[in-house]
Amino acid sequence: MTYSLAPQHSLQPIAIIGVLFFMFGFITWLNGALIPFLQLVCQLGEFEALLIAFSFYIAYVVMALPMAKVLAWSGYKNAMSIGLGLIALGCALFIPAALSQLFGVFLLAQFVVGSGLTLLQTASNPYLVRVGPERSAAARISLMGILNKSAGVLAPLVFTWLVLADLDHLNANRLAAMAPVEQQQALQQLAHQLMLPYAGIALAMLLLAVALRFSALPDLPEEPALSEVGEALSVWQFPHLMCGVLTLFCYVGVEVIAGDTIGMLGAALQLPNVTTLTSYTLAFMVLGYSLGLLLVPRFLSQRQALAASAVLGLVCTFGILGSSPQSDGLSELLWGWSGSGTLPDPVAWVALLGLANALVWPAVWPLALSGLASLTPKASALLIMGIAGGALLPLGYGALSEQFGAIAGYSIMLPCYAMILYYAVHGCTLRRRP
Repeated sequence: MTYSLAPQHSLQPIAIIGVLFFMFGFITWLNGALIPFLQLVCQLGEFEALLIAFSFYIAYVVMALPMAKVLAWSGYKNAMSIGLGLIALGCALFIPAALSQLFGVFLLAQFVVGSGLTLLQTASNPYLVRVGPERSAAARISLMGILNKSAGVLAPLVFTWLVLADLDHLNANRLAAMAPVEQQQALQQLAHQLMLPYAGIALAMLLLAVALRFSALPDLPEEPALSEVGEALSVWQFPHLMCGVLTLFCYVGVEVIAGDTIGMLGAALQLPNVTTLTSYTLAFMVLGYSLGLLLVPRFLSQRQALAASAVLGLVCTFGILGSSPQSDGLSELLWGWSGSGTLPDPVAWVALLGLANALVWPAVWPLALSGLASLTPKASALLIMGIAGGALLPLGYGALSEQFGAIAGYSIMLPCYAMILYYAVHGCTLRRRP
């Protein structure tokens, strides 16, 4: 069952949700620039640096079920407003984190931001699924994805401009060559550059939370209770949902690896401006979402789009593993670059993963929520918990890359794309046996 707004009343709610998706896309994909930045500021190894992503995404596991209760208590609109308030609080915590230069305070700030995004995601994704026909849900989520990932393209560029504009001469090699006192002063100067941008983001989130609270965004009516022969059902009884949670776990893991480690890979290959590299991955994701908006469900079903995404992900992963840091043929093919090879092939393949990843999220949600009616809020919370893949799988990448090298670490993605392919082919068709 879905609740569809009349066409003349649908533009404003979609516009409001679009603003939300843009804002939390900007916040989420700041991590791609923040990780190599804090790796330098806090003098971290690769595994430690990826704890920044871990603390952000683990909030989706710890807070998903509590946030589902908040959603059930407050309704969709109020839940989104509360989520924005939590994001504002988390961003404000970056100020004492920067002043103290304590890595633990940065991790706490990331956790609070992730908690706010958990509530936003728990409310906004099922809202988009339920607000119109189920067969076109992937197209609606793709539209939001274009806004979300467009913000992701901008976030590393804006971060670099605001935080590193006057400090682009600082890098790990130059810091290592400084005297201890001079090095500490440089690191302190770097950390303090975070305060003004994050204070501005916190204020913007707070204002948006108040505006949303008093906006005309309609709440959706409650779905009828789902039962079978008078017996109340549980979300745990639906294998297509459980399989969907595992699929999202794998997907978010590879999405975060593609977006948040490309800068670290660039640093390992000694490329300049590594805080901007996430923008390449996100640009391909925008392209993928745009293709999804055009093709799904007009020419491709949600399952077909999901299968094609998984196959492309496997191709790109094998491309990363089989490429040489000295080669730039893929860059020349994609962008027409030659000679200096602006992006070595391993980095270009990681960027291309954005195209492979784009349609997985919008395809899995409607497939996993199909037929769940009143169980949708709890099912949504379980799906949100699948975002834990973004916390755990990048740590696996970090451990592998420290042991076997930055390129070899991407082998962790092969079973993940295999799981996504399985869900498209068979997993989404599993149903509760009578």
